[in-house]
Formats: sequence, C-alpha cells, structure tokens
Amino acid sequence: MSLALLGACSKSGDAPPPAAPAVPQVNAQLAKEVAMYEDLLKSGSYELAAPIGQDIVRRFPDSPAAAQVKQTLGDTEAKAEAIAKKRRVERLWAYQTGTSESGGTQNTASIYSSGGRDADRIRLVLRRHSQWGLSVYLFGSGKGFACRNVCTLPARIDGQSVRVEAYLPETGEPALFIKDEKGFVARLEKAGVIELEATLKEGGKHTFEFEVGGYDPARFPELAKKK
Repeated sequence: MSLALLGACSKSGDAPPPAAPAVPQVNAQLAKEVAMYEDLLKSGSYELAAPIGQDIVRRFPDSPAAAQVKQTLGDTEAKAEAIAKKRRVERLWAYQTGTSESGGTQNTASIYSSGGRDADRIRLVLRRHSQWGLSVYLFGSGKGFACRNVCTLPARIDGQSVRVEAYLPETGEPALFIKDEKGFVARLEKAGVIELEATLKEGGKHTFEFEVGGYDPARFPELAKKK
C-alpha cells in the first residue's frame, strides 16, 4: 500500500516535459521580414530596407533567409548611405524667392562654409535680382575681405585646381564678388565640393570649403529683368 502510494506521488510530482520550440512561428516571422525587405527594395526605399536586412543577417546568420538577403544587402547599404548623404547636403542650402530688395525682387540660394566656429564661417551666396541680374559672392562678418582691384582666388572644384577672379563691392559690405558669375554657377551645378582661398582683413588667408552637391537649380529660378 505504501509502495503504491509512493509510486503515485512520484508520478504526480514529475516535471512536465519541455515545450517544443516555436520553430513554425519563428519561420513565419522571418519570412514576413524577408518579404518586407524585398518589397522595400522594389519601391526604392533602400534607407528603410537596409536596417531590416542587417537585422535578419545578425539574428539568423546561418539561415537560408540570411543567405538570400546577403545577395543584395551590400548594394542596399551603399544606396541607403548615398541617399542619406544626398539629403544631408541638400539641407545645407537655404533658398529665398520673391523677396523685395532695393526696389526690385530677388531670389537667393546660400550655403555656409564647412567646419570651424560659427563666427569663422562665411556664406557663398547666389543672387538673382530683377534689376542687377545674377551675382555670386562670399559674405562674411567683421571687416570683410582684402582684395585690390580684381584679385585671383586659388580654388579647387572636386580636387581640380582652378582660379577664380573676384572684386570688392563699392558699397563697402563685408563681401567678395566673383567676376564670372555664370561660369561659376555652371561649375557649381556639377560639383560636389568647392574650396576657395580668400584673405580676410582680420585673420589673413583662409581656405573655405563648401559642400555644394545638394544644390537644386529649380529652387533658384530666373527672374524677369526689371526695365
């Protein structure tokens, strides 16, 4: 009687068998993520697809799904990085259209030089004015730039050395105007980085770098010249 009772207690006290792993659920979730990754690739949303693909490869490195994703992940990451860079350099530009200035209307596109303290940075400004036409100039602070008559600025456009002629405005603003405005804008539209060396009245020679690759000509439209 006691042996039978002991056997019964022993059976009732046994731990339940471990549950089987939820492999079907994992496979279903993984298939869903792979499908999402592929759909994002088809729609060109590489910046959204890249982290999903990276997560699949990280969590399931030896799975067929990871092997499938790896076939396109490198290209996806490169395109996502290019999109992020493009958006960053686009945000460096500021545009104003249809503003009133000195009895006319003007449109401007401007970008600050890279690096350094805010107080040391200067702006590269493109301006269209209904009376004065196209102007391109550097605009700083303090006492502005040093330049006698027409001075030549050493410059590099995407690493290629060029020389840019410039002059000071007669009105005395801390600006330095580029002589060949149309030629400069034509070069800028195709450039990624422009470096200009200019001499400040306070501070001497400096090389100013502008990441111009995000420039959008459509946001700097032509103006009818005022008669």
